[in-house]
Amino acid sequence: MEFGITFKGFVEPDRARYLVRAAEYAGFSHCWFYDSHILWRECYPAIAMCMEHTRDMHFGPLVTNPDVRDWSVAGSLFASLNKQSNGRFEIAVGRGDSSRRVMGKKPAPLSRVTEFVQKMKAMVRGEEVTYPECPEPVKLPWAVGHEMPAWIGAYGPLALKAAGEAADGVVLQIAEPSLCKWFTDQCIEAGNAAGRDMSRFRSMAAAPAYFGPMDKAIEATKWFPAMVGNHVADIVEKYGSDSGIVPKSLTSYIEKRRGYDYSKHGQSDNPYLDFITPDIVESFCVLGEPEQHIAKIKELEAAGVTQFNIYLDSGEEEEIIARYGREVIPAFAKN
Repeated sequence: MEFGITFKGFVEPDRARYLVRAAEYAGFSHCWFYDSHILWRECYPAIAMCMEHTRDMHFGPLVTNPDVRDWSVAGSLFASLNKQSNGRFEIAVGRGDSSRRVMGKKPAPLSRVTEFVQKMKAMVRGEEVTYPECPEPVKLPWAVGHEMPAWIGAYGPLALKAAGEAADGVVLQIAEPSLCKWFTDQCIEAGNAAGRDMSRFRSMAAAPAYFGPMDKAIEATKWFPAMVGNHVADIVEKYGSDSGIVPKSLTSYIEKRRGYDYSKHGQSDNPYLDFITPDIVESFCVLGEPEQHIAKIKELEAAGVTQFNIYLDSGEEEEIIARYGREVIPAFAKN
């Protein structure tokens, strides 16, 4: 089991440098940054900065999208970060939910997401590529042949299929073991059907973690199911709530959802939190005392999850990192 942390763009530079050093020392292997350039500061300067203060930690956006930059610019950016970190850069890609919609634009279609993943991996390897907006082939002559891992964020059947067919891993913004298994199995089935070797396919459960009494933990993390519900609402709109295509356990909790404020995406002061119940928060997050964290992450591991990625924004980042390093991560050390 890998362990990751995720920052939003408002983390101050000095604090980010301190926290990534602490996280690497504690045993975390990955650090991710939200990539939504209107809502938060541009993430790539922060990634480059943090790379210089770590030795082994991997970094990447969680998630970027294919329509926010020209693909040659994106490819050059990703290859540059891979080169200067000696291969410690990965990408996670989605349709551009908050990044696009906060500007009144539509997210990208899945076909464009998968093509972007394929072209970015090829460009970072130093191969010549063509893409829709560019009439001439593009090649980065200085790229040094890194094999950049790429993840796709997914919930719905078509997105899960795309992740299995085109990516190295899937990002699941939820820590409910049975749902993570349902998602991951679909990716693996799609990859196998496409003739891919899925033995190293990775599955990330990304969610908040919090130590302490359950009532306090639930209050600190109740924003998260609202963010998940925003994505689930898109699935329900496409497939219906009773189609059988998506588990009822995922869709039923948004029945009383009234809306979503993209300007407050992923934040505790989003005004549309009243439909969130304590049992949903406890189900979707990793909460309680260290033994409860360990037990739930072991359930996630049994469900096929290979990385637990903590959304760090509760104000108690130091304690979470330190206690994971002392009390949780050692329980998953290989003998």
